[in-house]
Amino acid sequence: MAAREAVILAGVRTPFARAGTLLKDASAVALARHAARELLYRTGIRPDQVDEVVFGQVVPSVLAPNVAREVSLLPQFPRSIPAYSLNRACASAGQAITNAADQIVLGHADVVLAGGVETLSDVPILHSRRMADTLVAVSRAKSLGQRLALFSRIRPRDLVPVAPAIAEPSTGESMGQSAEKMAKENRIGREAQDRVALLSHQRAAAATADGRLTAEIAPWFGGRGGDEVMTSDNGIRADTSLEALAALRPVFDRRYGSVTAGNSSPLTDGAAAVLLMERSKAAAEGMTPLAKIRSYAVAAVDPGWQLLMGPAYAVPKALDRAGITLADCGLVEIHEAFAAQVLSNIEAWGSRAWAERLGRSAPVGEIDWERTNVLGGSIAIGHPFGATGARIATTLANEMVRRDVQFGLISICAQGGMGFAMVLERV
Repeated sequence: MAAREAVILAGVRTPFARAGTLLKDASAVALARHAARELLYRTGIRPDQVDEVVFGQVVPSVLAPNVAREVSLLPQFPRSIPAYSLNRACASAGQAITNAADQIVLGHADVVLAGGVETLSDVPILHSRRMADTLVAVSRAKSLGQRLALFSRIRPRDLVPVAPAIAEPSTGESMGQSAEKMAKENRIGREAQDRVALLSHQRAAAATADGRLTAEIAPWFGGRGGDEVMTSDNGIRADTSLEALAALRPVFDRRYGSVTAGNSSPLTDGAAAVLLMERSKAAAEGMTPLAKIRSYAVAAVDPGWQLLMGPAYAVPKALDRAGITLADCGLVEIHEAFAAQVLSNIEAWGSRAWAERLGRSAPVGEIDWERTNVLGGSIAIGHPFGATGARIATTLANEMVRRDVQFGLISICAQGGMGFAMVLERV
């Protein structure tokens, strides 16, 4: 009996929008359902064939903490489809895809809908602990007098809201501060970072203009009357230049820094979904897959060191598990959280000193920018934390078909010092 294999049939996403702009009134559930609904329509899969739904989300709503289950409760689906949500920070959708692939390979499922979503326009805002305790006590009070006495204890400082911080709980450093530290320690210059950002915008703009990126997008109809139609990502700057990027001031170290809003990914709203199926079942259904999951790997480093260097460890693991080298990968997709992070990991893969640190006889390899992030990356397209992995997998799989590439590599850095890598193979 042939071994089971998990293949990607298709992927669809919403447009990605800078937080506070065109998708600011959309909930995470609405965005995730929109991507899933369109994916079902485009693939023609019968909804009752889906065995499970897995979605990633990093900052969930307290009102709908299991967004995957809300997706599986679309009217198109039978209510019996199990679903769960997960959080591996910026690699969440990538993890959702590999979890789905594992279930298929194990024979526990034949068809899985996997993806992720984030709406950073709608993060939960919390009360202070003292205010929360007071409100709980008020709810238990048995008289108006008791309630008034409890309310009288509230002070102005108790009313200050608490928003989730995009920072490491273990160190207190934001990801931007960590990227700035990496730039300094690895001697990544400002111009090199800005050139990565410029290339990201130029390539994303070209791929939007020629339809390669927009083909992956399910148009979003917003506004009160649904008359605000969004068909592409609104963070791409086709008219930016190296001079314009160079004029931006550093954000995290205003005096000596090099990390700016221009060479960093923006806070973004959006959702993405991928449909995976067991290879022989796809053939029986007459469906042509884009690629199969050849291997994947995760790794972690001390968050207090270089927070976003996890891919330096995860990528060689994934390549080894696939039995290939970096040179065998005809396309590479590197998540662009920050240009400094991208360049730091690239430097590590090509370094003999890093090879020794990894216990390898030779460096992982050099990155060829002619086959890396060829449709742009997160700096231009945007980065909804929970959705990026599915966006990258969709883009890579589609481009592998267009270019007739056998192997493609995905690299994602993630909060907590984690790294994620996945190898796709044409089938």
